[in-house]
Amino acid sequence: MLEGAVTHISEADIVLRIILATVLSSVVGIEREYHHKPAGLRTNVMVGLGACLFTLVSIRAADIFPDLEAIDPTRIAAQIVTGIGFLGAGTILFEKGRSSVIGLTTAATLWVVAAVGTAIGMGLYLEAIVGTLMVFFTFLVLSKVVNEVRKRSDEHGHADDHSDTVLEANKQ
Repeated sequence: MLEGAVTHISEADIVLRIILATVLSSVVGIEREYHHKPAGLRTNVMVGLGACLFTLVSIRAADIFPDLEAIDPTRIAAQIVTGIGFLGAGTILFEKGRSSVIGLTTAATLWVVAAVGTAIGMGLYLEAIVGTLMVFFTFLVLSKVVNEVRKRSDEHGHADDHSDTVLEANKQ
């Protein structure tokens, strides 16, 4: 652990972090549910809440075992990323009939929601809130940009150029 690091978290702050992780993950999950995506409200909440709880457990372990210098609360983030990688991989499918990959946006969304939960667990509220807003910017604004770019590409006879890419933006 870092020399002089203060890891004590009040019970009120723990509850605040768990509630905020649930709320921000819910907001993303509701948007995904609205678009009938496989990882909707419950999945996003479980990922964000789980990441927050793992992060809080890691920080609290440093409080409970102050004499163990090997406890580093930041190491849990790497393990969360690895775990979410396995979960996200299960959402990615190859559709033979369409010659395309689907589910990448769903997997990436779970990855970002885990990052939001981890940030909240660490007490990085601003980062978590801005990150959640950027998820919405991506889904609400950038998906329209992708649709327009693809529409123009198709008009210029480049329809086959993106046949092997993710076509989820058209469904947003």
